[in-house]
Amino acid sequence: MTTLPLDPARIREQFPAFAEPSLQGQAFFENAGGSYTSRAVLDKLDHYYRATKVQPYGVYPASQAAGEAMDLSFERLAQALNVTADWIHFGPSSSANTYVLGNAFAGWLKPGDVVIVTNQDHEANTGAWRKLARMGTEIREWRVDPQTGRLSLADLDALLDSRVRLIAAPHCSNISGEINPIADIAARAKLVGAVTAIDGVSYAPHGLPDLQALGADIYFFSAYKVYGPHQGIMAIRPDLAAALPNQGHYFNDAKLRYRLTPAGPDHAQIAAASGIADYLETVAAIAGASVEGETPFRRAHAAMRQQEIALATPLLDYLRQKNAVRIIGPDDPATRAPTIALGLSEPGAAVASRLARHGIMAAGGHFYAYRLLEAVGIDPNHGVLRLSFVHYTTPEEIQQLIAALDVELP
Repeated sequence: MTTLPLDPARIREQFPAFAEPSLQGQAFFENAGGSYTSRAVLDKLDHYYRATKVQPYGVYPASQAAGEAMDLSFERLAQALNVTADWIHFGPSSSANTYVLGNAFAGWLKPGDVVIVTNQDHEANTGAWRKLARMGTEIREWRVDPQTGRLSLADLDALLDSRVRLIAAPHCSNISGEINPIADIAARAKLVGAVTAIDGVSYAPHGLPDLQALGADIYFFSAYKVYGPHQGIMAIRPDLAAALPNQGHYFNDAKLRYRLTPAGPDHAQIAAASGIADYLETVAAIAGASVEGETPFRRAHAAMRQQEIALATPLLDYLRQKNAVRIIGPDDPATRAPTIALGLSEPGAAVASRLARHGIMAAGGHFYAYRLLEAVGIDPNHGVLRLSFVHYTTPEEIQQLIAALDVELP
C-alpha cells in the first residue's frame, strides 16, 4: 500500500469509539449506514445538554449561549461547504428533508413541468420527486446502464428540453459508488433553466464538497454519516429557498431557516454539528503539507480521498479476482467512493452474518436503492453485501476483511 497522507493512529484518537472496550477487534465496514462520531461533536453535544439545555434565543445568558452555539453551526457548515450561512438548513433526517422539499416544489411547479429523476438514487432523492406526478408533473427517468450501474451524460442530454425544471441526482450512489460529474449536470440544468437537487449522503463522508465549484442549487447530506449527530443538513441557494412555498408556520414565513424545516430539529444536535467543521480542520492539520488545498476543508477533502483510494486499492484488487463476485459499479478506486456493493449467489445479509464471526461489521440488503438493484438485475429482497469504509479505516482492517472474505467467499 502506498504511503498514507493521514496517520491512522492520530485520526483514530479523534474518535472515542476506537477506545471503547466492546468494539476492540471489530473492524467497522458499515460506515455508509452511519459513521462513528468525532470527539469534537460529542464534546459539544455533552456541553449543550449540561449547560444550555434551555429554549435558545431568549433573554437570559444560558438561552443566549444556546442560540449562539446553534448559529455557530450554521456558520461553520457554510464555511466548510464554501457558501454563506443562509444556505444552511437543519432537519431531522435527509429523507424528511427531501419529502418536505418535494411538498414545497409541488406548490412551485406548474402542470406540464418536467422533473428528471434517476434509478440510481437512494429512494429519498427519487421517491419524493416521483410523487409529484399526481399533480401533473411529468417525471422522466434517467436510467443507469444495466451492466455497470452507471449514469451517462449523453442519456441525460436526451431527456433535456425547456420544460425541465428540476434534475435530482446523487453525487454518488450508495450501491454503485461511482462519483457522478455534478458540475457537468448542474451546467446542463442551467442551460435549460432547471435547478439541481443533489443527494450528497453517500459522498459527504469522504469530504465535504465546494458547492460553489459544483454549481448545485440544492445539496443535502446526513450529519450522522459525516462524523456528527443524527440529523439531515440541506444547503439550498437562498433565492430558491425564498421562492419555494413556506412549509412551516405562517408567521415564520420571513425566516428562511424555518420555511423548509418545519419539524423543529433537536437544538443540541444543531449546536454539536459545528464540531464536524472542527474535526475536518483537525484532519487538515494531521495531513499537513502532504496535500494541497486553498482552505483546511479542501485539504481535508483531498487527504480523505487520497487515504481512501489507497485503502480501497488492495480490496478491489482482491475482489476483482473472485469469479463468483460481482462488483457493482467501477472497480477503479479513483472514480468511486469506498462503498463497495457485491452481488453474490446468496443473500448479502447471510454473508454479512458470517463475516461478523471474524470481527467484520458489514451489512446486506437493498439499502433503499431498490430501483437500482432491479435495474442491474439483482432482486432487492436478495440484496447485496455492502462493505463501506472511510478514512479512519486502517490497512490492517482491510487485510482483516480480505482474510474473512477468503474464508466466507471461497
